[in-house]
Amino acid sequence: MPSAVENVSKYLERIEKDKTNSFIEINKDAIRDAKAVDKKPKKGKLAGLAIAIKSNINVRGLHATCASKTLESYVAGYDATVIERIKREDGVIIGMTNMDEFACGSSGETSAFGHTENPAAKGRIPGGSSSGSATSIAANLCDISLGSDTGGSIRNPASHCGVVGFKPTYGLVPRYGLIDLAMSLDQIGPFARDVKGAATMLEVISGFNVKEGTTLKANNGYAKNLNPDISGYKIGVVEEFERLTDHKITKEIDKSIKKLENKGAEIVEVSLPNLEAGLPTYYLTVFVEFFSATRKFDGRRYGKKIEDVCGREVLRRILLGKYISQKEFTGKYYKKALQFRSLIKAEVLEALKDVDVIAGPTVPKLPHKLGGEIKDPLVMYAYDVLTVPANLAGIPAGVIKAGEVEGVPVGLQIQGKPLGEQKILNVMQAFEGAAK
Repeated sequence: MPSAVENVSKYLERIEKDKTNSFIEINKDAIRDAKAVDKKPKKGKLAGLAIAIKSNINVRGLHATCASKTLESYVAGYDATVIERIKREDGVIIGMTNMDEFACGSSGETSAFGHTENPAAKGRIPGGSSSGSATSIAANLCDISLGSDTGGSIRNPASHCGVVGFKPTYGLVPRYGLIDLAMSLDQIGPFARDVKGAATMLEVISGFNVKEGTTLKANNGYAKNLNPDISGYKIGVVEEFERLTDHKITKEIDKSIKKLENKGAEIVEVSLPNLEAGLPTYYLTVFVEFFSATRKFDGRRYGKKIEDVCGREVLRRILLGKYISQKEFTGKYYKKALQFRSLIKAEVLEALKDVDVIAGPTVPKLPHKLGGEIKDPLVMYAYDVLTVPANLAGIPAGVIKAGEVEGVPVGLQIQGKPLGEQKILNVMQAFEGAAK
């Protein structure tokens, strides 16, 4: 095993030569931190591993810009709870990764610091909003990274970049120190090159936080309890997924599900009749919550006034949120969205009632080409149709590479019951073994 200094130095050299624009900032104290780990007689679960952090998570002494000119000068004065836990387990923060501005995007193209390249599908978008966190893994620039997932922002780029990504149950991982997109939906989660890496990071960052009212008292030793024996598992497949997904992707996903069946799982058909309603329900919720969250960026306390310097998509969401929040419209739009959210959650939990997990595609279409600007935001939002139900329902979901279509990675999404992380990880581990 290389020392922490050797490991971190290796990645720093790769980052220096890298062309993906995965990082906004490198931790200038990374070697010093690695030396401190090497001196410890007893080391933690992440000992000497190089960890990259999405730029909407506060790391003391580093910029938390949200990839926006709004916060380009903001240096975090404290560590988010997840960062405290990573440092406690001797992980070394190597830098802050690029992202869609304020997590508003599904492509990795809206950053104020330039778009992120996809090393797994040259010339195509890497997905977003956690673009740099996914590409830093795909380009082998770190061991593990953290992203945030509000409607698919971990799972979407994990699929496009061919890496492992995991969105936990809402409340399993503390959000203290995460800069909000939509507080009732946001969750921090890991990216890794394999299931064990993601499970180890989830083990480190999950669990109750006294500073928050939404965190849960749960942590099952995910890496320690990984078990690829899924014989007897019931895996649900959703008939509505096929109707919304490119048939070439569906074909690859069907092959993946067959591999799980060959591992001893039983395949069961389930239904999500209001799947398509998830998209407007999600975005109406996000617009209102994002508008509320950005009122603190008024130019007096943090950086510049957001409306003066932000990009088009961020401004669109602020203006729509402001409009919907008005008294005469909140009942027509926002309250209706909350009603549909309850309906969708009930349908998702009903679909999961008699199965262990649901398996299916992650993104319904292949990533578009970089620079091929999508002018209609509804076309961009459509990337999220298969991922937003997990956020609306608060359930966990993981993604692992299923295969490739036209040389582009596509991800198999595994969703489970609330706090059903272990079964999802076990299914992912079984698939990882079958795919080798």
